Amino acid sequence: MARQQPIELITPPNLLKAKAGGGGGLDLDAIARAESAVQALSGEFRGWTAQDVERLALAHRSHVKDPAAQTRAALLRAAHDLKGQAASFGFPLLGRVAWSLSRLLGEMPENQDLPAGLVDAHVDAVQVIFRENITDGNDAIARLLCTELDTRVTEALKTARA
Repeated sequence: MARQQPIELITPPNLLKAKAGGGGGLDLDAIARAESAVQALSGEFRGWTAQDVERLALAHRSHVKDPAAQTRAALLRAAHDLKGQAASFGFPLLGRVAWSLSRLLGEMPENQDLPAGLVDAHVDAVQVIFRENITDGNDAIARLLCTELDTRVTEALKTARA
């Protein structure tokens, strides 16, 4: 019978704690500095959102003039970017409308025309929510509008797939 070699266990050092700021809990000063930095930037949020809303409107106008694959893709990119940033910039319902529009643009088969009125309604809703500065995610009328747009997108996609 062969003799078994002794087994040596090697435990690598855990460097994650050192890289993440040590093992001593949360750095409350770092959190406070981060919150202060975000607060200082918050004045810029409306301007950044205005640029995104305008980019969506421009992409929409381009697509209306020339409903080609390129303009549809540009419209989707603008809606997608707005969807991702609106809530962070204080416009959660604007983000929800942009999400609904992104869903419509992304899931509608490429060989089918987009329902123009529904796209128009989304772009108009984005502009109204921004213009009226609706930052409260619980605004009853805006939430109702979002729900209606979501329902219409679901119906349009079902019809397109049938």
